[in-house]
Parts: sequence; C-alpha cells; structure tokens
Amino acid sequence: MQYLIRRATPGDAQAISKVVIAALRQSNARDYAPEVIARIELNFSPAAILKLMQQRQMYVAVHEQHVVGTASLDQTVVRSVFVSPQHQGRGIGQQLMARLKEAAIVAQVEELRVPASLTAESFYAQLGYAKVRDEFHGAERTVIMALRLDD
Repeated sequence: MQYLIRRATPGDAQAISKVVIAALRQSNARDYAPEVIARIELNFSPAAILKLMQQRQMYVAVHEQHVVGTASLDQTVVRSVFVSPQHQGRGIGQQLMARLKEAAIVAQVEELRVPASLTAESFYAQLGYAKVRDEFHGAERTVIMALRLDD
C-alpha cells in the first residue's frame, strides 16, 4: 500500500509526537529499559518537534489524513524514523527512507549515516546500511550505520 510521504508542517507536530512516543513505548521498549525510554521521550514533545523541524528536513507518512510515520534528514544523518505501532510492517518505514535517500542524492550527499536503535538495526541492514560502530549514552546503546550513495 502506498502512503502519502510529504514534508512535515508545524501543524503535524502533535501527531508526530504521538507516533514517536507510541513507537518508543511499544516497539523500542523491548530493547531498552523504561528509564531510557522515558528520557528519550522528552526529546519528542510537540514543542521539541517544532524546533527539530527548523533544523532538519522532516517528512511524514500519511494514511487517511492521519500521520502514521515520520523520518528526518539532518544533512548527512538520518534521524527520528518512527512508524506508529499499528502501521508497522506495511512498508511505511521503507517509503520514508526512500524519500530521505532521494533528498540526500539531490543534495549530493555521498554517504548517509544513521544512529540506529537496537530495535531498528535489522531494518536499516535490510536497506543496505552497514554497521560502523556502537555508541553508548549511559545505558542507551546506539548502532551507527552507514550507506554509500555514490556506488
């Protein structure tokens, strides 16, 4: 099924926040302790989303006029890829990543990087990203992955 992938607008901030927090609580909670999830959630309030929109190219996936996914491109770094738990497994994440890749190619980016959660490592690997290293932020482990675009 195709979903509408478009640039996020300030009016989407509340919906994006809900998608991210739902995904953190349901999907990422399998791989991270509750205190890590709670700390990450603080970065995704509607106000925080509005600030991020000014710094990144932020996209949303829309189904029946509801935001069901989001992803951002911060120059050469993929950030904040989340899909509503009820809509996971339907190709939305792949469609969002394809849109980010298109934007990166237009910007002549040679390599995309993504700080992947443990939960999403296999998702990015299926898209061709390779593990570069692990990073630790306290109890939070992130897997830095990369994809060459000039091949």
